[in-house]
This record gives sequence, structure tokens and C-alpha cells, in this order.
Amino acid sequence: METRDRTIDALRAIAIVGVVAGHWLVSAVVSDPSRPAAWHGASPLAAFPALTPATWVLQTLGLFFFAGGFAAARSHRERAARSRRERPARSRRERAARGLQERATRSRRELAARTRPGTVARFVRLARPVGLLAAVWLPAWLLLKATGAPDSTLHVVRSLLVHPLWFLIVYLILTVIAPLLRAAVGRFRLWPLVPAIALVAACDVARHLDVATWLHPLATVVGWAVPYLLGIALADGSLPRRAGRILAPAGVMAGAALVLLAGYPASAVGVPGDGWSNLDPPSLFALALAAAQIGVFLLVRDRLAGWLRRPVVGAPVAVLNRSAMTVYCWHQSALLLVTFGGLLAGPLPGLSDPPAGMWPLHRLLWLPVFAVTLVVLCAAFHRAERVRTWRRPPR
Repeated sequence: METRDRTIDALRAIAIVGVVAGHWLVSAVVSDPSRPAAWHGASPLAAFPALTPATWVLQTLGLFFFAGGFAAARSHRERAARSRRERPARSRRERAARGLQERATRSRRELAARTRPGTVARFVRLARPVGLLAAVWLPAWLLLKATGAPDSTLHVVRSLLVHPLWFLIVYLILTVIAPLLRAAVGRFRLWPLVPAIALVAACDVARHLDVATWLHPLATVVGWAVPYLLGIALADGSLPRRAGRILAPAGVMAGAALVLLAGYPASAVGVPGDGWSNLDPPSLFALALAAAQIGVFLLVRDRLAGWLRRPVVGAPVAVLNRSAMTVYCWHQSALLLVTFGGLLAGPLPGLSDPPAGMWPLHRLLWLPVFAVTLVVLCAAFHRAERVRTWRRPPR
């Protein structure tokens, strides 16, 4: 019997494609005309503010954490059901006595122990592609440094490769504390969202006042815990489809009010000159955007399930889910490799020139080249994402 929720697989695929396309579109690598090997980074959003609405579609980290929370809760429920099926039959009296004993002795440690295999498997699935990326690029970066590559170029390479991986630390933390988050949703339903949102709001106020920067790491974890908790609630049946009728318009109105009345940056990602970013740490605007996106997903989920039954739609989603971490880890490598190759031909429009004039259109034309390069990289490195899980045999 199929236990995977294909709509969540599709949501994860959309989130990965959104983040990858967004990075490719906003990561401008500018080559110095007098020294082609000297690079510096630039943001096309600073030169083209009219592109800001695109960030509302392509900034999909909220959807990724939402799918992660759903997967964690669904995985726990399936393991619990499998454990019950594999438990040997007992007499009614024995089962009653055993049930009383289990309820009397159950503790948080035992609850965490039951989820440990899934936690370890998810950790390994995240760590292996990252380790392989480091094993390839660390020697390459040292070689660039040894051969006299300009410091600005080394900074661009390091930034493009390392910066996108920050969210994996947050994801791992949420994976470790997932048992506590599931217990909170099971007992209090959606009420744990209230203190989480309040902490993000407090961090936003502190940023405006330029105080309490120590709150930022905590606010990053707590902020992305909001869509993660919503994913858990969906898996546990606490987030019905009709909630989309509230989340979608409420998210849109809250985001508009934050930008128009509270002075929040309109871009969903950081832009030089904005003062601060809606992603570092996630602001109330980032949560409003996540709420709107999740609300739209809930509203179209039933129709999406019908589309996914068609092989032409379901097959690409399945392929992307099997290699999601590999795609994410190597997508900026594809951009760098194409840019390195472009050095042989000199400054190319949309690839190594300053973001001005027709740059956005030219960059769109490079996206298929980045995609083909990424496919080649995934074919070479996707095996690192395969994790074999060990299952305890029934006694």
C-alpha cells in the first residue's frame, strides 16, 4: 500500500525548484573587464526593483519546512503503526496489564528513542551530500587560492557554495526536536504558533532598534519552526483544507500591511541597501509569505492530487524528490562551472556582466544551460543521497 503523500512530494519539488531558480536569478557574478578572473557579486534586485514580486514566488523556504514537518510527523506515525503490527499477540489480561505499565513508565527519553532511527536516517541523508560537496570543492578552492585567484573571486565562490547551506542547520535542529514539536501540536493543537510568532515579532523590533542581536540565531530556528509546526498539524489532522481560506488572504494582507505601514522591505530576500533582510533571520513578512503560500497549497491540494496521478506530472516529481538534497547542494556549483567556462569567451551578457539593461532577459536564457549542467552533476553525485535504513526484526 502506498503511504507517501504525493501532494507533499510535489510541494517539496516546487520548493526546491523555487529556491534553485531564485538563486540562479539573483546571484549575479560580475567579472572585471580589465581582470576577467576578478569577480564580485551583485544583486539584480538593487538595479531592477520592479522584479521584487518575483521574490514572493521564488522564496519558497516556508514550503520546504512545511513539507519537512509533515514528513517528520507522518514518518513517526508509520513507525508507530509498524511497531504495533510487529508486536506479538498477548492475552487480553496481559495486554491490559502491559498497557497500564507502559502508561505509567513512559517518559520523554522513551518517546525520543522511538523516533531515533528516523532522525538518524534524515541526518545521514542531509549530511552525505554536503560532505561530498565539501570533499570536491574544498580542494578546488585551495587550488584556486594556490594559483593566485583574486581574493574577491575566492569570496564569491565561497559565498555561493556555503551561504545556501545555512538552512540545513536549522532543518537538522527541527528534526532533532521534532518529537517535542509533535507532542506540543498533539496537546495544544495550533496554539504553540502564538509564542513562536511573538518571538519573531520581538526580534523584528530589536532589529529596528539595532539591539539584542543575540536573538537572531534563536529567531531563525523559531521562525522556521512556524511552517514546520503547520506541516505537523496537517499530518495529524489539525490543519483542515478550509484553513487555506484563512491562511492565504491573511498572509497576503499581513505582508502588505508590514511593507506599507511598518516599513518592512518588500523583497522576500535580502537586497543591498534595504538595511536588513526578511530572511536573516526570518521576519514577520517571511512568515506572512509562508502562510499565504501554504494557504494556496491547501486550497489546491485536492486538484493537485488528481494531476499527480498522470505520469507526465508525477514522474518528474518523484525523480526530483529522490535527489532533492543533491539538487540543492550542487545547484550553485552548476552556476559557477558555467561562469568559469564563460571566462574563455570573455564577458557574456547575463553571465558575467553587471546587472543592467537587458540583463534579466539574458539571465533567463542562461537558465537552461545551468539546468543541463546541474543534471550532469546530479547524475554523478546523487548516489550519496541514498540511505539504507535498518529495521529491527520482529521478536
